[in-house]
Amino acid sequence: MTTHAPQTTQSVTLPASLDEAVAALTAMPAAVPVAGGTDLMAAVNKGQLRPAGLVGLGRINEIRGWQYQDGHALLGAGLTHARMGRPDFAALIPALAAASRAAGPPQIRNAGTLGGNIVTAAPTGDSLPVLAALEADLVVLGPLGSREIPVSHLLAGRDLLAPGELVGFVRVPLLHAPQVFLKATGRTGPARATASVAVVLDPARRGVRCAVGAVAPMPLRPLEAERWIASLVDWDNDRGLAPEALAAFGEYVAAACIPDPPGGEQLPPAVLHLRRTVAALARRALGRALA
Repeated sequence: MTTHAPQTTQSVTLPASLDEAVAALTAMPAAVPVAGGTDLMAAVNKGQLRPAGLVGLGRINEIRGWQYQDGHALLGAGLTHARMGRPDFAALIPALAAASRAAGPPQIRNAGTLGGNIVTAAPTGDSLPVLAALEADLVVLGPLGSREIPVSHLLAGRDLLAPGELVGFVRVPLLHAPQVFLKATGRTGPARATASVAVVLDPARRGVRCAVGAVAPMPLRPLEAERWIASLVDWDNDRGLAPEALAAFGEYVAAACIPDPPGGEQLPPAVLHLRRTVAALARRALGRALA
């Protein structure tokens, strides 16, 4: 980690286990946990953050891999985007692997972590709509033990981390079905998303899950659009849909996430373009998942 801000921190702790990390955060509530530091150190360099201390998580091996647990994958919060982008992980959770590969240039993917992407909760975080569509849960560790909360609750501010707590793992259901992540950026190459869409099929429940990222402070789930399109899918045969149905789904999702203003006013051109982008992404993502 490097920073141009002088006297940014007063202490740095490097625990070797999650228990030691929780103890360090409990002893120093003003300290900030840091893994890759891709977002945190950028905020420090800009003068937006002056942590009293840092608790480095880079030496904690137990959060740098994953394991299987009751039909779920228990992902360590220290997994890097580069690791999640590899073929073996892509076979497990394809949409999250695709989001990880799109997370930025190599230096960001090599350092940035799944847990950091979640806790930072930037609207443009590529993994966030995927986790929302998958309805993932967070395993939070703290001085009082562990607890699970839906990732959507943390992103919406409905259940925040208490002093001394940190995200240790992400519990993701293994659906063994097609899933797609697409995003649009303002320029070519790795960049922050202007809009992103994750579509996940759930054949066991005959459901379609969709989440839209980057257009609001947190990922949006167009639940009515999900239920409507799921009712049209022929789940017992080829799952195909007519192009008109795919297009209508895209428009449904876009209108739900970027609604018309009240009073019959027109959307500004930039917002209208964003809505068209969301519609195109949703249509393409569903088409690829069904194919």
